[in-house]
Amino acid sequence: MDNQQLVTLLSELTIDEKIGQLVQLSGDFFQEDEAMLVGPQKKLGINEAMIELVGSVLNVTGAEKVRQIQDNYLAKSRHKIPLMFMADIIYGYQTVYPIPLGQAASWNPELIEEGYQKIALESVAGGAHVTYAPMVDLVKDPRWGRCLESTGEDVYLNSRYAEAMVRGFQHNFDQGQGLASCVKHFAAYGAAEGGRDYNHVDMSERRLRQEYLPAYQAAVNAGSKLVMTSFNTVEGVPATGNKWLMHDVLREEWGFDGVVISDYAAVQELVTHGYAENNKEATYLAMAASNDIDMKTACYANHLAELIAEGRISMEQLDQAVWRVLCLKNDLGLFEDPYRGVSLEGENKGVFTSENRQMARNIASESMVLLKNENQVLPLKPEQKVALIGPYGDSQELMGLWAVHGRMEDVTTIKEAMSKHSPSVSYEQGCDMLEDYTFLGEFGYSQKIISGVELSPEEKEATKDGAIKLASESDVIVMALGEHTLQSGEAGSRTSLRLPLKQQELLKELAELRKPLVLLTISGRPLVLTEEVALVDGLIQAWFPGTEGGNALADILYGKINPSGRLTQSFPFNEGQIPVYYNNYSTGRPENESQHSGRFVSKYLDAPNQPLFPFGYGLSYHESSYSALQVDSETLSAENPLTVTVTVTNLAGLAGQEVVQLYVRDLYASIVQPVKLLKGFQKIQLEAGESREVSFEISEEMLRFYQQDGQFASEVGDFDIFIGRNSQDCQKIRVRLVA
Repeated sequence: MDNQQLVTLLSELTIDEKIGQLVQLSGDFFQEDEAMLVGPQKKLGINEAMIELVGSVLNVTGAEKVRQIQDNYLAKSRHKIPLMFMADIIYGYQTVYPIPLGQAASWNPELIEEGYQKIALESVAGGAHVTYAPMVDLVKDPRWGRCLESTGEDVYLNSRYAEAMVRGFQHNFDQGQGLASCVKHFAAYGAAEGGRDYNHVDMSERRLRQEYLPAYQAAVNAGSKLVMTSFNTVEGVPATGNKWLMHDVLREEWGFDGVVISDYAAVQELVTHGYAENNKEATYLAMAASNDIDMKTACYANHLAELIAEGRISMEQLDQAVWRVLCLKNDLGLFEDPYRGVSLEGENKGVFTSENRQMARNIASESMVLLKNENQVLPLKPEQKVALIGPYGDSQELMGLWAVHGRMEDVTTIKEAMSKHSPSVSYEQGCDMLEDYTFLGEFGYSQKIISGVELSPEEKEATKDGAIKLASESDVIVMALGEHTLQSGEAGSRTSLRLPLKQQELLKELAELRKPLVLLTISGRPLVLTEEVALVDGLIQAWFPGTEGGNALADILYGKINPSGRLTQSFPFNEGQIPVYYNNYSTGRPENESQHSGRFVSKYLDAPNQPLFPFGYGLSYHESSYSALQVDSETLSAENPLTVTVTVTNLAGLAGQEVVQLYVRDLYASIVQPVKLLKGFQKIQLEAGESREVSFEISEEMLRFYQQDGQFASEVGDFDIFIGRNSQDCQKIRVRLVA
């Protein structure tokens, strides 16, 4: 449809038809059996006439279902404006990748962009038009369950992944292949106080702009079609009704002219926040802030017409919001093809293909992080007798909470995958996943189901005895442990980040056998593994690794793949350190550089300041050295950048990948700066014994920060340049920025 036709269509719509385009409902409102609609309709408090006018559908996928709903809807539609189908396709459709926190550990945005192109193709084949992803919230607190969806604690790295994911989703969008990307959650949701989901966020505007906003802006600049509001407050105002954030920053400063959609029920929650007196006022505040689509409430449906009649919301405001929605539908090509080419045949051919599974396996391989490998316990040898023990050893629960459309039966277990490499792998569960499953009731599980999940007393004793016997007869023990799927993700905030107690107890008991012991941790966040590290010889952080995670993990365990993952979120020594992150501040009394005595410096009395494993950390089966750090000039200016180089040498007899990391510190500034900031990285392949010179350009632009007057600029002075294998293990050289 050309622009003039779209203008004409908008002019022909009634106020109710326009409002309908701004309302999103879930799939249960589109059932063929009208009697089944009574419950959802009554619960939401929306009238039936408006249901027939809504503009988009939440979390309905599948070619057959999508076509059916679209057919029924268009048959009743006066103007034949197609529905948009939006869904939570976070890190895979049917072929599920590792969780985004795991993907980030690959330090390979190019690979992730390629992978997201394949997610988009699968999703489009399944009838989806829009994905609620990527989540680019910066997270420094692993208590927050949704760090599962984040790419970590660093602003530069998050921005790189934000661009890559948006470009991947929307690849060939104008050719009908891409998936419209909805970046979320705008803004600063990852800074929820106490790591508690949906909680208050409080920070200065300078910190917001310096650390939290850049990744969203990177996604917008990459062409993201939609932005989703966050549940939290920003400057004391809930984001969904925050005019400064949504209109002034997002639309005016950044020039975003796409669709803004509230998160689930967030418009109505303006009342619960204590910001709006009632649903009518919530509707006014959300519209005034330029929020276009109201997801899963009746606020817009029931109150927007009244606000327009009163003149509080203008027709111009309404038309602007509807125009943005219609433009997105037009960009999707829905007016020409309401189904966007979706068919059952195409879905059968386009999802869970061998090519897509290989991509998932490649990403999983690069996402896993080797955290310890004492006495070269890894890689395993095929002839070794391996005891695989633990609740995750033969479990298909490897996808994580937000793999909404993945199928459990498609997942290859760790046991199945390891058995492909060696006939000498035996398995025993050893213990329950958890000591208490009652929390599953919060997710709608009946007591009968909960009781059926837990092992009986007899089964517990038998599997524990079997594990000890199997381990005692083995050459190597491999334990697959971790948190339950429902312990992370949305509403998965936790104050204790330890392995479940039963798993800890089993690990300690098996460690007493003094056998070589390897721990595989499956989780959606950094865990506190301080005690476990002391007990084991090898440790691999595998995250929730997805459909092909078992195969990727087995490839690493048996040395087919040399691990190259590096952490993008620090692992705390204990929960009391949280938040703990690499780009902290020295304070006036730094622990190791103060003129004051040992006690009167910034430190804990009962724990180190440093995390157990820092940002950027990870091991490989090879070992590399860094040497000959040098710059081509000791000064730089706005017109003349400088180049810093380092020589990286693979000291081992096998090839591997190295993530060379560049950090910068502004030594003296009008606004105190962190002790280090990541400014670049290169993931390089090194053959056995190979040396390579790696170069980075340092520009004046890289040294800018938000000044006291709000300007984004640099200041002349001295800077330390660090290059190394992680945020702690670096070489340093000093340079000066001149006018």
